[in-house]
Amino acid sequence: MITKLDDLLELVKTKEKKRLVAAYANDSHTIGAISAAVDKGIVDATLVGDIDTIKKVCAEEGIDVNKFELVQEANDAKAGAKAVELINAGKGDVLMKGLLSTDKYMRAILNKEKGLMPGKKNDMLTHMAVFQVPAYHKLLVCSDVAIIPDPDFKQKQAIMNYLISVAKSLEIAKPKVAVLAATEQVSVGMRACAEGAWMGMMSQRGMIPGAIVDGPLSLDCAIDKESAQTKKCSGEVAGDADCLLFPNIEAGNIFYKACTKFAGAELACMVMGARVPCILTSRGDSMNTKLYSIALATLQCK
Repeated sequence: MITKLDDLLELVKTKEKKRLVAAYANDSHTIGAISAAVDKGIVDATLVGDIDTIKKVCAEEGIDVNKFELVQEANDAKAGAKAVELINAGKGDVLMKGLLSTDKYMRAILNKEKGLMPGKKNDMLTHMAVFQVPAYHKLLVCSDVAIIPDPDFKQKQAIMNYLISVAKSLEIAKPKVAVLAATEQVSVGMRACAEGAWMGMMSQRGMIPGAIVDGPLSLDCAIDKESAQTKKCSGEVAGDADCLLFPNIEAGNIFYKACTKFAGAELACMVMGARVPCILTSRGDSMNTKLYSIALATLQCK
């Protein structure tokens, strides 16, 4: 089982090398992270962007530009579309967001004619984040903190399947999934509580194979043994969750920012649901976050 994000880098090295395509890779953080990933033997890389700008950044950062394949496109939105085009042409296995805004990046992925969606009726994208929080004893796989505002029950089932898939890729044999709510009590007036209870019952009846699911669980009961014992919250998941399924984007996003800003958490994040893993990090995220995200996405390639 992988317990540190640095272990993730080592795990990926044992897999077949993939090719990453970066959309509008004009900034030092993106190029630096991709350069480190190339140097570590994790990926080969194609950078789509303004070649003069890329060469200038590489010179300033002491990076050998010749380690990358470069594709010229000076417009950010067009660079996103071009990166997706390369993926669809079989010239890449992982997509990565560079200096373009999230809405333009997502627009390229979601384009009905030229995007990366599989084309099924119930297709959906969801954001996966793996947190390394200093106060917790192992990695936490969490969703959704960035894309789906208020997932319904079917969407939560899909998110759960992605959580389990990512956890298993981290060599967690039987992931423990906590379906979060404001309270561990089954309050029928709170949708998150009711849906958490349903998912817990489904797990007990063998309807969610390969994982142990419990809900509803408050956050403290999900990750803190003492709180779980004090509140008489029993079960294998309580106090030892591998995965957190958030009730809505507000809860997930606040958790994400509290962990990174207050608790000094490191993380890796990506989008699942497209034909290939898509790395979605903030333009302000650190080079480490982007490097870990490259490794996580590469691990999800089929």
